[in-house]
Amino acid sequence: MKLPFPSFSAVLGAALILFANVDSALADSETSLARVERTKTLRVGAVNGAVPYFSKNLVSGEWAGFGPDFAKNLADEMGVKVEYVETTWGNAVLDLQSNKIDVMFGMAETPARKEMVNFSKPIFQNTYTMVCKPGYPEKTWEQFNAPDAKISVDVGSSMDNFVTSMLPKANISRLENTSAATMALQSGRVDCQVLVVLLAQPLLKKLPNIGSIQVPEPVLSAPVTIGMQKEADNGFRDAVNNWLAKEQKSGAVRQVVLDNMQKLAGVEPESFPASVKFE
Repeated sequence: MKLPFPSFSAVLGAALILFANVDSALADSETSLARVERTKTLRVGAVNGAVPYFSKNLVSGEWAGFGPDFAKNLADEMGVKVEYVETTWGNAVLDLQSNKIDVMFGMAETPARKEMVNFSKPIFQNTYTMVCKPGYPEKTWEQFNAPDAKISVDVGSSMDNFVTSMLPKANISRLENTSAATMALQSGRVDCQVLVVLLAQPLLKKLPNIGSIQVPEPVLSAPVTIGMQKEADNGFRDAVNNWLAKEQKSGAVRQVVLDNMQKLAGVEPESFPASVKFE
């Protein structure tokens, strides 16, 4: 009895499936450093409207802010180009985990996030503040931790993580993004919005009548870092940290922050509260 030979199309189909599986396995095993070097592309998460971190020109599609500035400097150091992938602060960790992006500038390190992604050494320190409606009394963090303190925050952000642990008794409204949290303050649904100082200062510049900035005692800051994919190989993280050390030593980090605060938000360096340090 003659056994039928498989058709050419069946053989070709099986081969394509085999090659696809091999490619998938290679992609899964490839380190971040190897992938960036192979593709000559650094995929950077970017959040539109998060001035001075990120700002997108809707006409040209170009990105500005100290996130893009840092990204360009890092890409130049590695000899690759930058590709921006739009995301949100709440989705950035998932985008790193799902291999959509290689780095997320401006991400705050938390114990929960450390289980899911890697972090660089701190770029600089960012102070937590409250932007409160006009006439709202000055308070310490301990005084804000009460049911009568109505506070808005964008869900999934570093500010959300902060108030969850710092102000468990406060009346917290967790909204989809920073703009929604600001609208809650404008409409009177909340009394204050928690923001790191580099977001609070531009907000007050843009909406001077929204209220005033408070830096509650004790002054608390969070390190601003770079989020990366979780992997055992430290090659990519080492490359990022080595670049960062050079940028800090040369004063480039401070200059990038100050330039973008002035250029994008109109905030002069001397306008920061005296208690705020961001280096």
